[in-house]
Amino acid sequence: MGTEHLEVVFFGTDKGEVTIRDIKMQQNFARSMSLADAMNPDNLLCYEMNGATLPAPNGFPLRLITLGWYGIANVKWLKGIEVRDTRFMSLLMGRDYVTIREEEHKGETVRAETSVGRALLKSAPAKVTRNDSGHRVVGAAWGAPIDRVELKIDQGPWMPAVIDHSEEAEYAWKIWSLDWPNPSPGEHTVTSRAISTAGQIQPAMDDPLIAKKHTYWESNGQVTRRIRIV
Repeated sequence: MGTEHLEVVFFGTDKGEVTIRDIKMQQNFARSMSLADAMNPDNLLCYEMNGATLPAPNGFPLRLITLGWYGIANVKWLKGIEVRDTRFMSLLMGRDYVTIREEEHKGETVRAETSVGRALLKSAPAKVTRNDSGHRVVGAAWGAPIDRVELKIDQGPWMPAVIDHSEEAEYAWKIWSLDWPNPSPGEHTVTSRAISTAGQIQPAMDDPLIAKKHTYWESNGQVTRRIRIV
């Protein structure tokens, strides 16, 4: 049997009653990933935090940390790891934590469900501050190796932001900024988009990837802030 069909399931101690049709059962929180993803050397099994024993709310005695994935993959209170040769399904793997999107198939619209997995490319403006030259917009980008971040004010052109390269850890958020000299008084919009080293562009809110999505999960559309300058 080839390893490409193997899945690794991480089970947490936390559990609850689940009803599927008329069947009631106890299910532990569990998430699965491919064997290749599970064997990524960047994954961590954490038993300490900041030099002390991992606190119970954070997952004592052991917590899985999967860097580059959404937080639901970071199973707390880890009680077991199981390798399976079939797809693992549970309420929290195949139903509650899924992204539902409309897709076009030969002229017909269908809704497809996919499990939430790796983090997606995203950025967001965080704040606007005053400085000697006027104002500065500061934000963050994450979810993929970042090549650049661009900013748009109102309906103007995309402008390159300056990325702070003092923190170059692979999975660290990239802090960026853009000087905004002499903005006119009144209300403005500020939108950012990140571009990955692979050429991916953070989608706009009217991109079908976002506009045809019917769940909150994996919402990585461009973020627009409304700013009032006085």
